[in-house]
Amino acid sequence: MDTVKRFVRSLKHALSGLRYTLEHETNFRIQLIISLAVFVLMFYFPTRIIEKGILILIIMIVLVLELINTVFERLSDILKPRVHFYVKEIKDIMAATVLISSVGAVIIGLIIFLPYLI
Repeated sequence: MDTVKRFVRSLKHALSGLRYTLEHETNFRIQLIISLAVFVLMFYFPTRIIEKGILILIIMIVLVLELINTVFERLSDILKPRVHFYVKEIKDIMAATVLISSVGAVIIGLIIFLPYLI
């Protein structure tokens, strides 16, 4: 029973973090809306199971990287609240990570959906 209580507590903390991110991170909300649109499209078009799996995996990767980016931004602000060159570099590198994953997701989405659109 104690294990279930700990799991429920952990789940509440995770949902609290997700709620915080949804309320404060515009990029996460935009990516979530795009992800929902992709999710609808993958069931609208007759995509194969492997294509659906790839799309879901890519969506998860982009959203998780955006969450990690948010964590790095918060940690950087705590450790070095005033603008410091290294903090700027860390934030820029994390933003680049999310950008690269997002561009890759768009390319994969185009590869999968273009044949259905043409």
